[in-house]
Amino acid sequence: MAYPPGRQPTGTGTALVGGPFTLVDHTGKRVTEATFRGKYMLIFFGFTYCPDICPTELQVMSAALDELGAAGEAIQPIFITVDPERDSPETMQAYVANFHPRMVGLTGSLEEISAVAKAYRVYFKKSGEGDAYLMDHSSIVYLMDKEGKFLKHFTYSADAKALAKSLSEAIEAGG
Repeated sequence: MAYPPGRQPTGTGTALVGGPFTLVDHTGKRVTEATFRGKYMLIFFGFTYCPDICPTELQVMSAALDELGAAGEAIQPIFITVDPERDSPETMQAYVANFHPRMVGLTGSLEEISAVAKAYRVYFKKSGEGDAYLMDHSSIVYLMDKEGKFLKHFTYSADAKALAKSLSEAIEAGG
């Protein structure tokens, strides 16, 4: 294939996904990516007012962790809001309580959320006017290793058993 000048591929490899962040957890405590070192991070971006994909995906993540049993203890489930305007730590605390008991909800300023979304290559945009707006956003689950490096991503799925199997395989293969 011929490429136009200046558009030739320069290499191959894994895209850089993830990186440092400083956010506020659902208890009001300031946390960074280093807070979760030593555990695999299973990260999903969404918002608490989401009518469909977010609660479904968080339920699938929770069920997959339950399916893994004791092996699931090595994985920290994390929900990062893309709607910091409405998703305060208190709102996040009430929301994540509906899912896995170890689920951590993270929020922050719009600037902080924008930075972490950019690092994870997550798209989000406010859709609609007034208080009843929704958020358009990517619906990808990220698995990061114990050092915070990208291992694998999972697209939206309603199959907890398949996610559990994929998580188990990714962890075995990736460290």
